[in-house]
Amino acid sequence: MEKYEKFGTKEKILDAALESFSTSGFDATSLDVIAKSLGVRKQTILYHFATKKGLLNAVVERAAGNLINSIEEVLNSELKGWERIEALARMIFRLALREPLLLGLLREVSRPGSAGSERLRILMTPLMDRGTLWMQSEMEVGRMRRTDPRLVILSAYSTVVGLATEIEVLRAAGIEQALRPVTIRRRELIRFLRVSLDPDYLKSK
Repeated sequence: MEKYEKFGTKEKILDAALESFSTSGFDATSLDVIAKSLGVRKQTILYHFATKKGLLNAVVERAAGNLINSIEEVLNSELKGWERIEALARMIFRLALREPLLLGLLREVSRPGSAGSERLRILMTPLMDRGTLWMQSEMEVGRMRRTDPRLVILSAYSTVVGLATEIEVLRAAGIEQALRPVTIRRRELIRFLRVSLDPDYLKSK
């Protein structure tokens, strides 16, 4: 008898796949391994997801949806200019601490040509476009310094994805405490964003 009943099996498969894709990578993950970890047959996974690539895309869609929802909460707030940027940075790092597997997945699918990268790009492009337009409007009214908003967004994204690799290296060395690198990277990212965007920051120095 299988470990899980049909109700909720799909979500449990997605959870197991997220862990495996995040920690072992797409190529090193097999449906057999995922099925064994769940105590189900491989056919159970194939009932819900026709291929391993389809399973990865579903994992990416769910993870991206969670990330987008968190970002949109801040974008829809009353915060303006630098305050909203700082709130976004802090929210993303809180999410990284709460859901560390999300960082691992982002690292995996952000590699050029990797499986899932195109799906992530399609899902995140509308949000990036919205963020770019908002930053441009803030620059127009003087609440942000004029710069290339897409370059700033991509630099911030690279910092967050790079954090996943750093945490993985620490854990491979037997260091489980991941709070310190997260705190350091958050502080570095906020300073970078402030220098790049806050028109009053350099005036106060």
